[in-house]
Amino acid sequence: MAQRTDIFNVGKLGLSSGEGRSLDVEVAVDPFEFGGQRYELRDGAVDARLDISHTVSGYAFRLRFDAGLEGPCVRCLEIADQGVDVDAREIDQPGGGEDLDSPYYDEGWLDVRSWARDALALALPTSIVCREDCAGLCSVCGENLNRAPDHEHEAEPDPRWAALRELKLD
Repeated sequence: MAQRTDIFNVGKLGLSSGEGRSLDVEVAVDPFEFGGQRYELRDGAVDARLDISHTVSGYAFRLRFDAGLEGPCVRCLEIADQGVDVDAREIDQPGGGEDLDSPYYDEGWLDVRSWARDALALALPTSIVCREDCAGLCSVCGENLNRAPDHEHEAEPDPRWAALRELKLD
């Protein structure tokens, strides 16, 4: 069973330049808002693989996990159970500029919890749906079209012909 890890002490590994280590960790991932809706993990945490490599002057990190996300479908608002595969990488090379300065690594400590949450958010599809062929809601009355596929409304008459309704023919 993986050890629960939110902040990891990279220095305690004692890696020399060129060495690396893979660790199995359990990481809590906080609920978050995506597209104005709240989503959270089924279990609140994920089992992840954390790879740490010591480079000449810094570190390279890789975080991989599968997550089951629950929240509303963007089309019909029913519960969507979305699976997401995450494979994130970070580099921290002192003096390498902004692109090589990881926001999750600071003075020997790696913030795995924040990194996992951000990596999950970046790995999400553009729309979280309950199923690929979700029909959504009726734009007139809000009926769930997945439950009522034959749902229809009588078409509104064209307003340009409204004056004809007032015409009396005897």
